[in-house]
Amino acid sequence: MLKIEHIGIAVKDLEASNELFAKLLGKPAYKTERVESEKVETSFFQIGESKIELLHASNEESAIAKYVEKRGEGIHHMAFAVEDIEKEIERLKGEGFLPASQKPFPGADNKLVFFFHPKTTNGILIELCQEIQPI
Repeated sequence: MLKIEHIGIAVKDLEASNELFAKLLGKPAYKTERVESEKVETSFFQIGESKIELLHASNEESAIAKYVEKRGEGIHHMAFAVEDIEKEIERLKGEGFLPASQKPFPGADNKLVFFFHPKTTNGILIELCQEIQPI
C-alpha cells in the first residue's frame, strides 16, 4: 500500500457539509462528482497528500442512504492507494480478509476501486484505490 488515499464520510446534506468542511479546512472542495453506479454524489477536499471524500446518497436505495439511516453521518470508509489493485486484492484475500466487492470497478476521482468487508477489518470498510491510467 502506498498511502492513505482518502477517508470517506457519509453525509445527509452535501451542500451544508461542503460549507462546514470548507470552513473547517479553510478552503473549498476541489472537485464534486456523481457516481451513478454507486448512487452517490461526492465532493473532495485535499489535505496534504490525503483527501476527505464526502458521500451523499443520490437515491434512497444506495448503500450510503442505508448507512446514514442505520448509523447516522460519519466516517464510512478508509481508502488506501495501491499500485496494483489485483495483486493487493489477492494478497489480502490470502490473509483472510473478506471481500465486499465482486471485482474492481470505476469509482470517483478517476480511480479503480475495491472494498473489503468491515467484519474482517475491525469494523472499518476498507477501500483499495488505483489510479486509472489513460489508454
